[in-house]
Amino acid sequence: MTEEEKREHCIAERKFYAAEQEAKFEQKGLEVQTPQTEHPSYKLAFQDTDFLLREELRPVRFQLELLKPEMVLDEAGVGSTLVMYGSARIPPPEAAETALEGAKDLPDDERKVVESLVAKSKYYDEARKLATLATEKSIIENGKRQFVVCSGGGPSIMEAANRGASEAGGESIGLNIILPHEQAPNQYVTPYLSLNFHYFALRKMHFLLRARAVAVFPGGFGTFDELFELLTLIQTGKMKPIPILLFGKEFWTRVVNFEAIAEEGTISKKDLDLFRWCETAEEAWAYLCEFYELGC
Repeated sequence: MTEEEKREHCIAERKFYAAEQEAKFEQKGLEVQTPQTEHPSYKLAFQDTDFLLREELRPVRFQLELLKPEMVLDEAGVGSTLVMYGSARIPPPEAAETALEGAKDLPDDERKVVESLVAKSKYYDEARKLATLATEKSIIENGKRQFVVCSGGGPSIMEAANRGASEAGGESIGLNIILPHEQAPNQYVTPYLSLNFHYFALRKMHFLLRARAVAVFPGGFGTFDELFELLTLIQTGKMKPIPILLFGKEFWTRVVNFEAIAEEGTISKKDLDLFRWCETAEEAWAYLCEFYELGC
């Protein structure tokens, strides 16, 4: 009896062909073209891109975008993440001088914007250091890697996060998003952990599904959106408390008057305890260790 025949008589052997095998059968069958096989309706549904992109298939695309990253991260042994949010516009310190030089001849208002961004380049360094600290610690629990650095996969603060992990000899995650203008993963994201999204909602969900701490650096609308959604989830009890490390008190208190919101009564005073002010990677990591009693 051949091995194939033995498998046919094995109780545990799969009796239906896998989708991958069926797809190969279809390709083999298409070697002889007919009007029927050439028509789009003959394509297997899961191989028909035009079909999958139809408006009616949005729920299916939602499901796929939820499932694929979950499977990739699970297979990679990622138990939890340290998520890092922040601006895509703050230059790294090594580019600060060039940026200032290029801004000399700009109108005053534009030059001041460049100078303001350059002044925040210190946060690029702090994000990089925090990612290095988390990666060097390399915590393993229940056979899974904990506090794996996760960013939005783009430039600036996101790049700093992935860069710090890479320089520490570790892997890191990048959750990119398709945008009308060009958006590519930064070079420090671990290639097999570089994921791409169509839906902002699903991307934000994956940021938080494994998050055990979130570091938020100065940023724009995207960073605000991510921060306030996280605060809302914890404030309303939909998510258990985790360390929210808010870097740059001078920036945040200038652009958001948290105290005034509490004084107006639209949030409680205790809601201001949902986040922790930080200026350095060391104090952020110390608080994270204290919160989880890591003894580091």
